[in-house]
Amino acid sequence: MMYVVLIVGFVLLIKGADFFVEGSSAAAKLMKIPPLIIGLTVVSMGTSMPEASVSISAALAGKNELAVSNVVGSNIFNLMAVCGLCSLISPLTINKETFKRDFPISIGAAALLLGLGAIGMSVGHIDGAILLVLFVGFLYLMVMSAKKSRQEVEDDYKALPIWKILIFIVGGIAAIIIGGKMVVSGASDIAREFGMSENLIGMTIVAIGTSLPELVTSVVAARKNEVDMAVGNVVGSNIFNILFILGSAAAICPVVFSMENMIDTVALIIMSILTMLLCAKTKKLSRLSGGIMFAIYVAYSVYICTR
Repeated sequence: MMYVVLIVGFVLLIKGADFFVEGSSAAAKLMKIPPLIIGLTVVSMGTSMPEASVSISAALAGKNELAVSNVVGSNIFNLMAVCGLCSLISPLTINKETFKRDFPISIGAAALLLGLGAIGMSVGHIDGAILLVLFVGFLYLMVMSAKKSRQEVEDDYKALPIWKILIFIVGGIAAIIIGGKMVVSGASDIAREFGMSENLIGMTIVAIGTSLPELVTSVVAARKNEVDMAVGNVVGSNIFNILFILGSAAAICPVVFSMENMIDTVALIIMSILTMLLCAKTKKLSRLSGGIMFAIYVAYSVYICTR
């Protein structure tokens, strides 16, 4: 039964995020908001809704290790597995702003999380507030950047009926909330059944499951040769995961930061720096680089399962 709960929860999370993004995008286009701003805000945050639902639900339920490990595990999966697989499909060109601005911000957010967590081995209410304030600043930066290259919304865009937009948004949010609670419940039951730690479950099953929207979005973008969008979606989601999701979770309920969380966060920082080094000269992630990144992810997954 716990496996059914987990699977149904994942389905609700993924479809809920899909409906939420479609409904929000349609609403934004109806209000003549430029597509670039929609992509940088609605879509990026929408694909991270499953992580948000799981981590915040975990914090409310007092399952703190699951909250941190889900976010850190998702970020490692997004960076090494999603980008690695995408660059194996088609070499990824790294946008100049992504390389100079978003990658450093992503590394800085992970380093800040490590520092806040190391102080008292927890991320408390004040720490959560700091992360949320920084998220607002990052969101403002994205919107200002998007306005510089503002695009007009197509006049011939066929808008969805308002009633359908509302159903997509409200239904999507409901599915995400319910799915998040089911995933936390199912994953915790599995952990107890097999004597596995919540950290291990969060770093593997839950992290991969909640990262499926990023995986699907980025792989489709790579197959369509929209390679800058593939990397931007991953890096943007990673920043959102730490600043907003963990910030919200900690603001609601202080989150315990274990030694395993510290090790995984350090690994995330190292992997992020390695990814920047791999594309530093050519501003591209080649198929070879993608293969290296995916192999590192597999090796690290073996490590966390055996530690």
